[in-house]
Amino acid sequence: MTPSIAILLFLAGFLGGAINAVAGGGTFLTFGAMTLAGVPPISANATSSVVQLPGYITSTLAYWSDIRRMGRGALVLCAASILGSFGGALLLLSLDNPRFQSLVPWLLAAATALFAAGPWLKPKPRHAAEAMQSKGVAPGLLQFPTAVYGGFFGAGMGIMMLATLGLTQGGDYHRLNALKNLLATVIALVAIFVFVSGGVVAWAEVLAMAPGVALGGYAGVWIARRVPQTAVRLVVIAVGLALAVYYF
Repeated sequence: MTPSIAILLFLAGFLGGAINAVAGGGTFLTFGAMTLAGVPPISANATSSVVQLPGYITSTLAYWSDIRRMGRGALVLCAASILGSFGGALLLLSLDNPRFQSLVPWLLAAATALFAAGPWLKPKPRHAAEAMQSKGVAPGLLQFPTAVYGGFFGAGMGIMMLATLGLTQGGDYHRLNALKNLLATVIALVAIFVFVSGGVVAWAEVLAMAPGVALGGYAGVWIARRVPQTAVRLVVIAVGLALAVYYF
């Protein structure tokens, strides 16, 4: 790996971690940077899950005071995330690189479209007290397919979770974002276990990118509280569209 590629991966990791902490979509950058650096598509996708983990963890820790108040409902969502991510990661490993590469532009285009539609998919926040009430099995049923997608590919997973969590959870944006970061951590941990067991992780790229993701993930919470969401969303949409066109 050349120094210029290492710097590219570090910067992509920092920006990806920050974007994931704000609204999701950082996988557009990390996956794109690794494939441009010559990593095969399946390995790039699996490695992207590994390098996103530090950002998910630091973002979750930054919201820890909010997460501690969520109670039993968060555990149900974590269980659905474990099952879904395991299935999605196994599905990825069942494909070969040419078959997965043929899916990549369509996945990127779909994820970008979903991300762009995010503000219209999320309902108005409900009263915080309502967020503490039991919602039965509905939250887990909605979280499961999102976790399958997260284990399989992951780009746009954050906005998918914000949209589905908004249907079953109360509270403001920051409460939903805190829960999204927690569940993204769970999904990534399960997928990483499968990918490491399958031997498809590019560890040199992990070492170059992971420190940037960790720093970006923590900085992203600061950004989320100060930078207009519209500006961040436009950047993510532009990157997603550019990558989709490139891979097509």
